[in-house]
Amino acid sequence: MRRAIRALNCWVLRVWHTRSLIGSCALLAGLLTATQSAHAQGIFLTGTGPINQSMGGAAVAAPLDSAGALNWNPATISGLRRSEMAMALGVVIPQASLSSSILGVGAGTTDSAQGVSPVPTMSFVLKNPDSIFTWGLGVYGIGGFSSNYPSSAFGPGANPILTPQPPFGVGVGRVYSMAQIYQIAPTVSVALTENLSFGFAPTIDLANAQVDPLVLAPPTTTTGTPYYGPGTGSKYSWGGGFQLGVYYIINPSWRVGASYKSTQWFEPLQYQSNDAIGNPVFGRVNVDLPSITSIGASYNGIERLLWAVDVRYFDYANTNGFKQSGFLPNGAVAGLGWRSVVGVSNGVQYSLTDRFDLRAGYTYIDCPIPSSQEQANIATSLIMRNFLSLGASYRIRRNVMANVAYTHGFTTSLTGPYVTPSGVVPDASVTSRVTVDWIQAGLTVQF
Repeated sequence: MRRAIRALNCWVLRVWHTRSLIGSCALLAGLLTATQSAHAQGIFLTGTGPINQSMGGAAVAAPLDSAGALNWNPATISGLRRSEMAMALGVVIPQASLSSSILGVGAGTTDSAQGVSPVPTMSFVLKNPDSIFTWGLGVYGIGGFSSNYPSSAFGPGANPILTPQPPFGVGVGRVYSMAQIYQIAPTVSVALTENLSFGFAPTIDLANAQVDPLVLAPPTTTTGTPYYGPGTGSKYSWGGGFQLGVYYIINPSWRVGASYKSTQWFEPLQYQSNDAIGNPVFGRVNVDLPSITSIGASYNGIERLLWAVDVRYFDYANTNGFKQSGFLPNGAVAGLGWRSVVGVSNGVQYSLTDRFDLRAGYTYIDCPIPSSQEQANIATSLIMRNFLSLGASYRIRRNVMANVAYTHGFTTSLTGPYVTPSGVVPDASVTSRVTVDWIQAGLTVQF
């Protein structure tokens, strides 16, 4: 056992000197991107606000509330019955673990201790029955990730990937991340006819990502051994894009819609880091958010019942920060190596009484992370595929509703190879396992 550990350590050091390694360990840690801590449609939350969340996020052709309409299809705010203002706060409760094994060195599993993450939502829509224009403003968290894995002492029973950086181990040490993205969407929708509406919204984003170690920047070699410094000394970065949408009422029972949210282009994320002996190091990471194309339909031909379905395409494979993979000659991780994916959201609302609505939703999305890139994504844990949502609204007064929602993301695991710049380590693997619960509550005031 000790000989195997010693041999692996020496081999790691030799590779470092031949090709600026911990890029391999970079691939071990893979941290990045900007968003509000949650685990859902890749980097994005499944829903916005408790009403939309409890419908599984289906909203492109089902304008049940201002928050869901503003986020998924700006044209549907013309379909709201009245002006409204809504506020909500959600709490995401993730559970994650990270396992790794190397034959002859050891195997171990470590639980993440990231705690809960808040998700705020505020939305406002103003309708004038005498005007073809409807105005809106949305401010909400739209997605993200978090992790908090402690380091593992190098020796018997260690989790290899969490052991110290070489020469004291074969991993990256502790792994910490907290990414947050908020979006502001001033919106206008025009009712071109009684049945057809068109919507437009410029989107303004604010993002922050803390990642430790900062493997997306080149390692320093002050002590003769490549070293990745911390990536927690960051500030918020601005970004933006736009969203277009169309909403059409076919007949009293059927509605359809489509929307396109552009790539969200961000200024570089900047970090004040340090080398192994404390000297200042400044890092810059370029990453954007992918475009989202959505189509949807809804049906309300059965008394008191509404059904809605959305299909979305998330273009990660053509987005800066996601499309790149592997590591650069300077030892920095090039990107997360995600593929573009399709997601489906279904939701049903049943009005039990004039005051009480019940909802259920189901969301499925392909995993954007190939197994070959598992090692580069251990800090994101964004691998979940299946989500079940439940919710309800109660009309406290004629124009005031209380809304609650609960979502469970079913346990998902992903296993990939343990990779170094020299190739895949034989008989070695890395596995992430994740589940999540999400509770949200809020108030809607109509006027």
